[in-house]
Amino acid sequence: MNIRHWSIRKKLIGGFSLLTLLFIANAMVSLFTLNKSAAIIQHNVEVADPSTLALRDLRNAIISSKGYVTNWVYQQSNQEDKDALKKLHATEYPKIKENTNNLKTHWPESQRKLVDSVLAQYDTVQLKQKEIMESLATFDDYEGDGGGTKFMAITTLETEVLPRSQACLEQLNRVIIEKGQEAALNDEVLLANFDLVRQVILISAVIVVLFAVLATLALSRDIVVPISYVRGIIQKLSLGELPEKQNRKFNRDEVGEMAEAVEKLAGGLRETSLFAENIGKGNYTVEHQPLSDKDVLGNALVNMRDNLRKVSEEDKRRNWATEGLAKFGDVLRQNTSDIEQLCDDIISGLVKYAHANQGGLYIVNDEAGEPFLELKACYAWDKKKYVEQKIYKGEGLAGQVWQESEYVYMTEVPDDYIMITSGLGEANPRSILIVPLKVNDNVYGVLEMASFNEFAEHEIAFVEKIAESIASTLSSVKVNIRTQKLLEESTILTEQMRAQEEEMRQNMEELMATQEEMQRKHHESQQREEELVAELETLRNSVQK
Repeated sequence: MNIRHWSIRKKLIGGFSLLTLLFIANAMVSLFTLNKSAAIIQHNVEVADPSTLALRDLRNAIISSKGYVTNWVYQQSNQEDKDALKKLHATEYPKIKENTNNLKTHWPESQRKLVDSVLAQYDTVQLKQKEIMESLATFDDYEGDGGGTKFMAITTLETEVLPRSQACLEQLNRVIIEKGQEAALNDEVLLANFDLVRQVILISAVIVVLFAVLATLALSRDIVVPISYVRGIIQKLSLGELPEKQNRKFNRDEVGEMAEAVEKLAGGLRETSLFAENIGKGNYTVEHQPLSDKDVLGNALVNMRDNLRKVSEEDKRRNWATEGLAKFGDVLRQNTSDIEQLCDDIISGLVKYAHANQGGLYIVNDEAGEPFLELKACYAWDKKKYVEQKIYKGEGLAGQVWQESEYVYMTEVPDDYIMITSGLGEANPRSILIVPLKVNDNVYGVLEMASFNEFAEHEIAFVEKIAESIASTLSSVKVNIRTQKLLEESTILTEQMRAQEEEMRQNMEELMATQEEMQRKHHESQQREEELVAELETLRNSVQK
């Protein structure tokens, strides 16, 4: 727990408790150090020093046996050394070995292994020594066999006993040196422990004095400074002034909590004032944290901001829809004769305006046979895709929307439904919106859009309104196209009738000319007939005469 959060009463109690704990800690450290020193002294007395002595006795025994066996070989009359060697083998070495084995249980593993190796090698050396002692037991053995027995003993001494004894001494000296270093280290630790006890006592005394002085200064500061600070803030608040935040840190005692509360009040009033100023400037995204759940002014301003932000967002959505309707109204008015251009302009502009990624516009084709939806325009990633596609009523989602005359909005799009393609690859859209182009319960087509984002409610409502306008325009365009087509057909028929009339007139003229020619020829034939009749009468009269 942070001491700055304590009350003044707890600080006083804590100060005296700390002094008590300091004295207890001093006593515990001193006692621990003394116990540690006593353990070191006891270890030196019971283990370290006896171990050093035992190792030295072992070394002396090896050195002595080395000299004794050498004299046994070369000084056959030195009975004193022979008796000493026998005594060493019989009594002295077994005691030294037993004492060493008892003490080595307290040694490190490395030292135990090394001493075990020395003892094992020396046991082998003793066996060799006993072989020499048995082979040269009497004076006759030195001269027997022409000195061969002595020669064998010398060979064993030089090749087995002396080298192995020397190896044992070298290993043993390493252990003795390590034991000496341990003893020196223990002496240093003892001196350091005694110095530590002396320093702990001295430091404890200095800490007690410093703590008493600092505690007095801290208590006076924790009371006087916060009260002066609180007085200054209250005086400024009484004049209607909001003091700047100073980020002062106070202890968590009674006086510190009072100073912090007053500073928090001043800061809260300042933040509330800035919050109200931002609201007045139309910044409804600014955040504000009331002082508490019971902060009447702060909570009222937050509610006011939320209401104003909601109204502002509704205005933005309304303006967005209004601007979109006006924009696409112009597009619809400018292309009332070319349905292909109209569809291209609508789908490209609508995909961009609604921040979608892909769109398609289907128009009902009922000119011949069974009606079907024909893909008139497709827009994806700013590229037109001219795709020939026919959808009959009730076929797929687009055909279902055409049949039911209700829009479909999906946010869980199947992986194989449609892919949005770009230069970087393909991806599945997050949402699909399919809206019928309907006016007066008549469906003139279907509008389909895909997006990586979800469509908001106002965007769906806007697309529905645009779809109705598109349907109305398509209806007018279709009527205009049909009227234009009928007018063209009427014009063609009129021209054909005029051509036929002209042809009939020409035929009548030719017929009349033919009739006149026939009448003329008939008249000529009548005249010729009359002439022939006259000539015949003349001829008949001539004959009669």
